[in-house]
This record gives sequence, C-alpha cells and structure tokens, in this order.
Amino acid sequence: MAHTVGQVAKLAGVTVRTLHHYDEIGLLTPSGRSGSGYRRYSEADLERLQLIRYYRELGFPLDEIAVILDDPASGPGAHLRRQHELLTVRIKRLQEMVAAIEFAMEASKMEIQLTPQERFEVFGDFDPDAYAEEAEQRWGGTEAYRESNRRTSSYRKQDWQRFKAETEDWGRRIVALLASGAPADGPAAMELAEEHRQQISRWFYECTYEIHTGLADLYLADERFTAHYEAMAPGLTEYLAEAIQANAISRA
Repeated sequence: MAHTVGQVAKLAGVTVRTLHHYDEIGLLTPSGRSGSGYRRYSEADLERLQLIRYYRELGFPLDEIAVILDDPASGPGAHLRRQHELLTVRIKRLQEMVAAIEFAMEASKMEIQLTPQERFEVFGDFDPDAYAEEAEQRWGGTEAYRESNRRTSSYRKQDWQRFKAETEDWGRRIVALLASGAPADGPAAMELAEEHRQQISRWFYECTYEIHTGLADLYLADERFTAHYEAMAPGLTEYLAEAIQANAISRA
C-alpha cells in the first residue's frame, strides 16, 4: 500500500517539511511517485522512518543515522538490541539526573518582591504560584534549584524585564528559523539551542549539556511546555528539542 507524504506525516507525528528534508538528504527516499510526481511511501519506507524516529529520540544526528541504517550488517534484530541498550543507558542517566528544570525557574520567582501591578507587567496572565509547590516537591532538594532561588531572590522588576526581552528576542529568531525550513540539526538551529542553554546558565543555574537534553525531553513530554512552544509556532517543540540534542552531541 502506498502512502502520501501527508498521510505519512500524520502517522509518524512529523511535519511534511521534515519528510521533504529527509528525502533531500537521501535519508528517507520514497519508493515511488504518483503519475503527477508526488511522493509515495511503501510499508518498507514506513519501517525505515520508524527506525529514524527511534534513533532521533536517542539523540543521533541524521548523518550517523544514515550510516547505521545503510550498514548491511545491521538487520532488524541488531537495531532493536542497539536501541534497547541505548534506552537503558538513557533511562539510567535521566533517573540519576537531579538537576532542576524550568519549573524551578518559575518557582524561584515567588521570592521576588513585586507589587501586583509589577507582577502583571512582567508575567502578564502567567501565574508563577501555580507551579511553585510542584517544583519544590519535585526538585527542591537539588543544587540547581537552590542556585536558581539564590540568584533570583535579588532580581527586581527591571531584571525580569531584561530577561523577558531576551527570551522574546530569542523566540522571534527561532520561529523565523523554523519557518525558513532550516534543519533542526543544522548550524543555525544548534547556535540558537546553545544560546538557549547559555541563557539558562546566565540567569538561573549552570545548565550543562546533560541538563539541557533533559529539558528537551521535558518539552516533548509535558503538555504545558509543549503548549507554550506550539503557541509560538506549530512544530517548534520538536524542532527545539532536536536542535538541543544535536547541539549537545556536537559540543559536549
């Protein structure tokens, strides 16, 4: 059975732009074309896409995935064993990772002495109180959480306004990059991912590459973060997560 690019995008949970990019770089070339020249994907193509998605979730860059998948010695069983081993290591790493994540950033804002008017000017309709208790319960014992609280306890209205301006400027640039069709594992996207990591380190706590990839997982797993980034631009959550993973592999 042949599938259109739109059907495949919906089935796999990827964008049509992503499938076009995979075709352009030779990672996933559809087996057929319609009479009008439109891409048509076979069941074997879908199986390859599933493997690509698995390896992307594990943080592999696209060029390495191509080498792995095209290795004649790597059959289905070998792929499953490799993925099982990598996932086991990743789960252990995530379980051991005690670094605070962005919920801690929101919780730390509770110590800021702002008037109700100032809080609205800085945060708008967002209510940091809604996250404070959850953040403290989950990450209150971590060094990153304590460091974030220590730093932000001295921040005032103008400090938060500078932070907000920085994040909004970064947001405009990554949305524009996504719209341009630039790949998530390309140099421009990785540079913005690195800027995102450094911003966290500068304002809140030392955000290592390990912590940053943990945040990328959170953005995809927690619907509140997903909703935030998707409100900026559809597809941005996955795009940012992929850029963070690629940047960590490239620089760490």
